[in-house]
Amino acid sequence: MNIRRVAALRTAASFQEHLASLNVSMPFDEEVLAGPSSPLAQPYERKNGVIGNRLAVLPMEGWDGEVSGHPNELVRRRWQRFGQSGAKLIWGCEAVAVRPDGRANPHQLMISPDTVGALADLRQHLVAAHEERYDRSDDLLIGVQLTHSGRFCRPTVGQPIAPKTLYRHPFLDPKFNIKDDSTLMSDDDIQRLIEDFVKAAVLAQQAGFAFVDVKHCHGYLGHEFLSAIERPGPYGGSFENRTRFLREIVAGIRSEAPGLEIGVRRSMFDFAPFQPDPAQDGQGIMVDLPGAEYPYAFGGDGSGAGMDLTEPAAFMDLLKALDIELVCITVGSPYYNPHIQRPALFPPSDGYQPPEDPLVGVARQINAVAALKARCPDFVYVG
Repeated sequence: MNIRRVAALRTAASFQEHLASLNVSMPFDEEVLAGPSSPLAQPYERKNGVIGNRLAVLPMEGWDGEVSGHPNELVRRRWQRFGQSGAKLIWGCEAVAVRPDGRANPHQLMISPDTVGALADLRQHLVAAHEERYDRSDDLLIGVQLTHSGRFCRPTVGQPIAPKTLYRHPFLDPKFNIKDDSTLMSDDDIQRLIEDFVKAAVLAQQAGFAFVDVKHCHGYLGHEFLSAIERPGPYGGSFENRTRFLREIVAGIRSEAPGLEIGVRRSMFDFAPFQPDPAQDGQGIMVDLPGAEYPYAFGGDGSGAGMDLTEPAAFMDLLKALDIELVCITVGSPYYNPHIQRPALFPPSDGYQPPEDPLVGVARQINAVAALKARCPDFVYVG
């Protein structure tokens, strides 16, 4: 596929012409306001206070902490730079596992009674760096992202992945060498994990974080619940059952950590897995679907490569009912369809060449978030 580089589009007119050639609608301002007049520089007033500007740091773990789950100097330096960045919303800092077997890497941070003091110091290090550069932090909002990595767990140094899954997946199971039912979590396993999320939230509040993000994106466990159509029992099947995990965590946090805000970073829609096509120089193609529909994509239209925002909008209604205001929107997963999650001309090393112009993927995300925001306006959106 011959994709034109964005850097070659040197004028607003040439950029608009290129969008039109792709049959993509993505309105933009031809002149970008800078400095104090920029929309990004304006404070954001919400019911729980003021966020100093419209810039956010999203959670991206470095997988460079200690195997004990403690931060080290590399982590401290990264969080210091979060504080120095000028962003007034630090969403999640990075994904922090709620228990040892939920880590996607042996060096991922973990929140526990043993690490909570170090995480409190880490948060304060971020605040101090921010205050040193900007002279205030009263308009700075800092949360921590709580996660369990589900089918992508790899908690032990030198060992392969040790997945925890909710249902058998016809494509992801063989892709990640899952051969039988031994990775499936029981309902009792899930209830114990819910307790661990609640305990982690209590510790996060003790460490000084203003909110916790209950991660529901990118194919990790929270996200997998949303697509557990074929799981029997109270945590699968209906929309009510597939959101029970979140509802029970939220209820526990409200009870055990009153005053702690809750946010959710969620994959708004998903596609079927893609893989390189050797006949097309590694360009991504969707896996062959065995049936007429692909049922494992939350927010998908059944085709494997399209979206239907009906359930994502219902999920927003649920968040509103749960009094959750903070919502961070992403899509898909870096593990099996990275071109929709992070559209790019140059793919990740374990990915495939883009099957579409990356601007198509950018517009898909922007327009979907805009549509969702129009339907469900009562949230603080990051997307």
